[in-house]
Amino acid sequence: MAEEIKDVMVEESPLLTVFRKEAHDTMLNRINLATAFKLTPQELRTEIENFVFDFAQERRAQITKREQISIARELVDDMIGLGPLELLIDDEAISDIVVNGPFQIYVEKAGVMQLVPVKFRDDAHLMQIAQRIAHRVGRRVDTSSPLCDARLPDGSRVNIVVPPIALDGVSISIRKFSKKAMDLHNLASRGSLTEEMVRVLQIAATCGLNIIVSGGTGSGKTTMLNALSQLIDPRERIVTCEDAAELKLQQPHVVRLESRPPNIEGKGEVTIRDLVKNALRMRPDRIVVGEVRGEECIDMLQAMNTGHDGSMSTIHANRAREAFIRLENMVAMSGFDLPSEIVRAQIAGAINMIVQTERLHDGTRKITEIVEVTGINERGDIQYQHLFKFVPMGESEDHKVIGRFEAKIEQPAFLDKAITYGLDKELLNIMRTAIEKNGGETEDDDTY
Repeated sequence: MAEEIKDVMVEESPLLTVFRKEAHDTMLNRINLATAFKLTPQELRTEIENFVFDFAQERRAQITKREQISIARELVDDMIGLGPLELLIDDEAISDIVVNGPFQIYVEKAGVMQLVPVKFRDDAHLMQIAQRIAHRVGRRVDTSSPLCDARLPDGSRVNIVVPPIALDGVSISIRKFSKKAMDLHNLASRGSLTEEMVRVLQIAATCGLNIIVSGGTGSGKTTMLNALSQLIDPRERIVTCEDAAELKLQQPHVVRLESRPPNIEGKGEVTIRDLVKNALRMRPDRIVVGEVRGEECIDMLQAMNTGHDGSMSTIHANRAREAFIRLENMVAMSGFDLPSEIVRAQIAGAINMIVQTERLHDGTRKITEIVEVTGINERGDIQYQHLFKFVPMGESEDHKVIGRFEAKIEQPAFLDKAITYGLDKELLNIMRTAIEKNGGETEDDDTY
């Protein structure tokens, strides 16, 4: 597979380009498509390979065996796959694929976005693949319905925008679904957080803290939520609510719910709010919401406030403090006309911890803040304190961010919960050790 990817990344000769087009056009005339689609993928690949070998001999084409096999695969991908995107999707080192028209495709590898010499034949070819993606999940995408969110069979998220909304041609954005569930220790080994932070999060999850993972687009929110969800006791009943199923919970007692957009007639929609409301009737121990974006926020807060300890979700916000602002605004979107002090009390009573993720300019992802909600002050403001912060300290010669994780408080507010689980002494030792190691200064409470 790596060699096939490497082949794609090299600009090809004009001779090969001409042969590919001729092979494609001839194949459509010679192969019985109705019969071909009844074959298994492997049988179809063998059939197409035989055709390409014969066609190369007919044309006396000066192309190698490897190039013939590569062209055969491309033809198969065009018939039943995602065309030139198929190889990129199969490359596990690629995390994101962005298509800006037929001749410009970017991928993200190791946190760095790069242009690759992989192209569609023309606008019609790209539109054909876009419509195939939408059709497979029962959606449509065309000039009358130019926006589409979909999911590939492997769980990867896809967003499609077509003209007239997309002015420069069809745009496809694919956030690939990682087949390997990352745990907190994996993330620590990559420098996203420290082992002390890992253990504090493990204790927080064991103690049933309600946790929100906050961050911008591509910052690693879902990866962190997946890692945190692995810490849930396997004896508990978990209900997940998602727009696109991305969570990979390994526990035995999990019920997964997924929202559904309206059909072509505008009927049949099932929103995240519908799922969260229904989840409350399913006798869950914990509810995990993939992401809160709007009116479902009030239902999630009520769930967290009514005995579903240890529930989790993600939210789009660039700082932990901004997460509180976003939550308050989303409660307002739910149609409840409540005074701000009541809304803030609801938030402070429901959420115990915010884990802030960030994608830095060098492409690395860090847990930049772990914030603990401590309550409400006399003015009705939410009080919170930092347990950990990532402090940038410059840039290396190879443009990598240099920094350190600092512990900011010796005694977390959830120490009383840790006592219940016999984890209080360990929690105190971890925080004291972390402060001694990095020399971070303790901080006073912040408010929102």
